[in-house]
Amino acid sequence: MTATKTNERPGTRAVLRHFHMSASKARLVLGLIRGKSVDTAAEILNGTEREAARVIAKVLASAVSNAVHNDGQIADDLYVAAAYADEGATMKRWRPRARGRATRIRKRTCHITVIVARMDDDQLERRSVARQSASSQRSSRVAASQRRADQQQRGRRRDAAREAEIEAVEAEAGANEDEVENEVLDVHVDEVDVVETHEEEAAALEDDSAEEAAPVAKKAPAKKKAAAKKASAKTAPAEETMKEATASSDADESEEEGK
Repeated sequence: MTATKTNERPGTRAVLRHFHMSASKARLVLGLIRGKSVDTAAEILNGTEREAARVIAKVLASAVSNAVHNDGQIADDLYVAAAYADEGATMKRWRPRARGRATRIRKRTCHITVIVARMDDDQLERRSVARQSASSQRSSRVAASQRRADQQQRGRRRDAAREAEIEAVEAEAGANEDEVENEVLDVHVDEVDVVETHEEEAAALEDDSAEEAAPVAKKAPAKKKAAAKKASAKTAPAEETMKEATASSDADESEEEGK
């Protein structure tokens, strides 16, 4: 069986000729997108860091545009049917080397061809089923995330209500404590006032008793003086009599001694 020739492959193609890059370097990138859908191939090329990926992405976009505008295809139904790079003209240059020799420099070029075609009906059906399942899974994930978000929101609301209730209870308890403290302070102030009143009354009574005792203290020394005078007046004659008796006895003794 004869293989399909390169120029006879079905599909819409885009060709870039005489690109200044070796065909081996371009084939490394073309092998990544061969047989992939157009969207997947574009993503792969966008994430590839090789220099050929930038140019091949432009060729792929050109092929898709040709299929849409020239052949009336749907871009979402296309895939990369073929992608290959042929060697182009090689420009020869020379570089001088030691001892009068020269080295050949080969500046290679290549022709990049990308062919896109419509997928089979079976492939399209499988892809639609896969997309529907992915969409349903995504819908279920979105619904699950929405339920989780609602549950979290309700939980936050419950927590906020609980915190507000706790704050209200604490505020009420604080108000009650303030009232109790105020009552205790009032009672203490009343007790202090009563104690001060009692102290003032006791001080007033002491002052009154001191004032009453002062005249009595003044009269007592006068009475003592009068009694002392009376006692001295009574004892004076007795002392004189005793002095006279003593004098007479002394005189009798002196007379006896003279005899």
